[in-house]
Amino acid sequence: MASVGPPQTSTQPDLPSGIAVFLKIPYAFILPEIVFGTWVWILVAATSVSFPLLQGWVMYVSLTSCIISLLLLLGYLLGFHKNSENWKVLDSLYHGATAILYMSAAVLQANATIRSESSPNSPLYYQLNCAATFFAFITTLLYILHAFSIYYQ
Repeated sequence: MASVGPPQTSTQPDLPSGIAVFLKIPYAFILPEIVFGTWVWILVAATSVSFPLLQGWVMYVSLTSCIISLLLLLGYLLGFHKNSENWKVLDSLYHGATAILYMSAAVLQANATIRSESSPNSPLYYQLNCAATFFAFITTLLYILHAFSIYYQ
């Protein structure tokens, strides 16, 4: 006599591949992370990096994060993860660490914005720095949301 019980469920994660990456949270955050991070880099570069120590870190974090996020997005689009649990852990660790780095970059960019308020090139550099600060905090929020969403998935 066969026993009837609850159906067996797979413990494999359901990681999206292809276009489905853009439709499933938190993976849909990757493209906005790249776009807003690119805006941070472009806006800081447009200020001629008035404060090299502060804005150099901002540019490093934003450019490196954009490149690594783009590689991660390509990995999802091409299905390199093969539905592996390790890929999910990698994604969560990367986005958590990047959220911390981006928060430090956003705070330094805010400091550069405050300092540029009284510079002789005001108001253009001030406005560019304000926009860069805004996008840096938005990008930080996206990385935090991605990290927590995938962790609690």
